[in-house]
Amino acid sequence: MKFTRRHDLDPQTRIDIVKHVWLHQGIYGTMTQIAQEYHISRTFLYQLSWAARYHLEDLFSDPQPLVEPPDFLLEPWILLLRLEGQCSIPSMSSIFKHFDYQPNSVGYLSESLRDYGRCVPSTLSMPHQKVVFYLSDEIFAIRTPILVTIDAQSTAILKIELASDRSAKTWETPFHDLGAHRFHSLGMASDRGVGLQAGYQAACQDGFWVCDQFHEFQDLFNRCHHLERKAYGAIGKEVEAAETFANAKSEANLQKRLEQYEQARQAGERAIERYDQLNLLLGMLSEALYLCSNLGRLRTVEGVRSDLTVILSLMEEINDEKLPKLLKSIRSHMNDILVPFRQVERIHTDLLELMPEQRVDALVLAWNHDHLFYQSHGKKKYYHRRESDYWLTFCEGLLDDQFDELKVLVFEKLDSVVKASSLVEMVNSLIRPYLNSSKGQITQETLNLIMFYHNHRRYKSGKRQGKAPIELLTGEALQGDWVDLLIQHKREASTNASGASSPMLELVPSHHGQTTPSEIPPDQAVCEPSADADPKWQPTDVEAA
Repeated sequence: MKFTRRHDLDPQTRIDIVKHVWLHQGIYGTMTQIAQEYHISRTFLYQLSWAARYHLEDLFSDPQPLVEPPDFLLEPWILLLRLEGQCSIPSMSSIFKHFDYQPNSVGYLSESLRDYGRCVPSTLSMPHQKVVFYLSDEIFAIRTPILVTIDAQSTAILKIELASDRSAKTWETPFHDLGAHRFHSLGMASDRGVGLQAGYQAACQDGFWVCDQFHEFQDLFNRCHHLERKAYGAIGKEVEAAETFANAKSEANLQKRLEQYEQARQAGERAIERYDQLNLLLGMLSEALYLCSNLGRLRTVEGVRSDLTVILSLMEEINDEKLPKLLKSIRSHMNDILVPFRQVERIHTDLLELMPEQRVDALVLAWNHDHLFYQSHGKKKYYHRRESDYWLTFCEGLLDDQFDELKVLVFEKLDSVVKASSLVEMVNSLIRPYLNSSKGQITQETLNLIMFYHNHRRYKSGKRQGKAPIELLTGEALQGDWVDLLIQHKREASTNASGASSPMLELVPSHHGQTTPSEIPPDQAVCEPSADADPKWQPTDVEAA
């Protein structure tokens, strides 16, 4: 059979064919008969029918907008998922694809975050000289060190940067940069990193260094945990020996099992005694390092030295082979441990010039219980709150009109005493999830974003509840949420760079079947693009407050 060529069919014939098909739909053999009647192939007949149906549906169906009106914007979602939700960029791409939002490629999201990271700095800058106390530490992204410095009172990150190494010369540079950005350091608390200590002393010669008490005594507490596990193990062996003795039958076996049980019992008693003694002395050690005694008397350097010497001597008498080496290291660092108490002595002298010693002790007790309230849990937490309120009420009756002023003065002075750098560990724990989600491939732009997010987000609990670190640092309230402030800075940076601000990108649903021009193959996607830009500018909190 000879088929008619497609281009030989005139438009009217094509319409007749389609009408013929639709009139006889559902009749067996109709398509074959029509194809034979018009001398065309069945394939062409099906294509003609499909094309007609497609165009008719398009002409006579209800009109649909090509793009649905956007209900929200893309930038807040990207920033919230990455910084607040700590999502990896591939995970964010999967979330956007699930909801059919465009653009959703890994490459686009990565580049967008990179642009945001470029417009915020790695070093805060103050309009006027600001006196602070540094807490500094190092955290590693694979083998690359990240140098972090925060303010002890506000917990604001002052500087964060990737570095090539941890040498004194490398650490000296960020401390000089902070000085150039109008920060003056009274001192610094840190662990015993050699490069960190030397770099700070070279850059801030008039500042003093405070050793971190957590790191100083960490080995002792670890040893206590080890002795606790050994004590439980010895108790388990004693129980096993008792069960074995109970199962013995013959006289000779009973005597043998009894001797084994007695040996296990004595070993258990020795293990329990070692743990109990060290645990008790560590409790006394912790109390000796409080800024004040149970009576509210602020401690002196010599008083703390005497207490620590006695406690360490008692620890040395415990029958444990590891303790002498640990105690020797602590004794060699005694002067460093006592540095905060020199500041306490000066505070005590200043307060005695303003009020009698009894009132100083009462306010110090109120501060001490208030301080312990935020570090305690359960019943102890409510106990410290009750005690703090009691002593504040007592002081209010003694000080009358001066109470509010003196209370603020005492609390601020004692809060300024730094004994540990544990708050910088809190910042390190904030950074760690981002390192994990990017498999350690962190960039400076990402660190800049983390710094901005931490400084401008408000604490949800604790003594700083409702305040952002940058507000505590500057004393000025923020005029918006951190997301809005970051988007505002991005737009201002774009305006300054190009002379005109670009419109915000809208998040809109995509239609199935459409291709995404910005998508790139997964093996070519870059999750964390590199960067080396560090614009120098006044921080958001200062300008927007």
